[in-house]
Amino acid sequence: MWPDRTLIDLLGIELPIVQAPMAGASGSALAIAVSEAGGLGSLPCAMLDATTIRAEVGLFRQRTNGPINLNFFCHKMPETDLERESRWRSRLAAYYSEFNIDPAGRAPASARTPFDDHLCEVVETERPKVVSFHFGLPDLALLERVKSTGCIVLSSATTVREAEWLEAHGCDAIIAQGYEAGGHRGMFLTDDIATQPGTFALVPQVVDAVNVPVIAAGGIADGRGIAAAFALGAAGVQIGTAYLKTPQSLISDLHRAALASAADDKTSLTNLFTGRPARSLLNRVMREVGPMSDDAPAFPTAGYALAPLKVKAESLGTVDFSSLWSGQTARVGIMGEDAGELTLRLAADARQRLKSMAGTG
Repeated sequence: MWPDRTLIDLLGIELPIVQAPMAGASGSALAIAVSEAGGLGSLPCAMLDATTIRAEVGLFRQRTNGPINLNFFCHKMPETDLERESRWRSRLAAYYSEFNIDPAGRAPASARTPFDDHLCEVVETERPKVVSFHFGLPDLALLERVKSTGCIVLSSATTVREAEWLEAHGCDAIIAQGYEAGGHRGMFLTDDIATQPGTFALVPQVVDAVNVPVIAAGGIADGRGIAAAFALGAAGVQIGTAYLKTPQSLISDLHRAALASAADDKTSLTNLFTGRPARSLLNRVMREVGPMSDDAPAFPTAGYALAPLKVKAESLGTVDFSSLWSGQTARVGIMGEDAGELTLRLAADARQRLKSMAGTG
């Protein structure tokens, strides 16, 4: 049925489709739907505390016997830089004035926590089938603890050099994340987004460079993309933006509306919302301040100053200051399709195309 079953066999899944773990945008409901359809359901944990992670895993296991992927970030928390933070707030001052917001005020902002001892304890007690990381891998001692549970370890690479590094440091499979992908770049050995290759340039080069299964990610939203990834040597795909359109995602109605009207040339990489490059649908603040700005504080703190503006603008029905994560294929797919049905449809379409490709030889 599939030209390469190494990932399917490694993860114990029926379909070579990994649901991208999208922090703040997906939870157990989406992971359950994908798992029940035969793919790998993922739970993003970077914005969850240990208690919430355990509760979400509990809900997942009540509904399905499939494997679950717990995803964590591996960044280092930055030192406080008061000068840079002051410069950033000054850059945003005109917007505070426009909306009559106190510049000294605070609004709830999303916190992103790096993988640490407490989160590792969750992995040790919950023992998920898969643990994946973004921004490299955790410190060796933590990684060894994860590996000792028998978990399969995945991480994202944006270059061949990163893929080789991940394999050398114990990754069981590598997610080759291309330039087209929505959300945060997984880059960790470079900060040069200008030289990041696209998915279908990156995937075959990573396949040639490593001996573990490669998962293609970025710009894949239908059976054509899945079939193309397999043709280039991938053993599976990771899909994010298409799942944002499903009723099981956690995005706001405003974000859904923006996705529904998205065009191929209306996304950009930006560091304004968190301090790290991430692909979002274009909006006012990205056009006027960025999309990239040297004034934005280091990850993950840039969003704190934007939070009051986001809250005010959204109360007025606009997304001028909201992070609208999306890949470059936002216009591909069906808005409102159930995540399980989407998974099955993507797999069936890909299988038919792969069959046709094999028949033309």
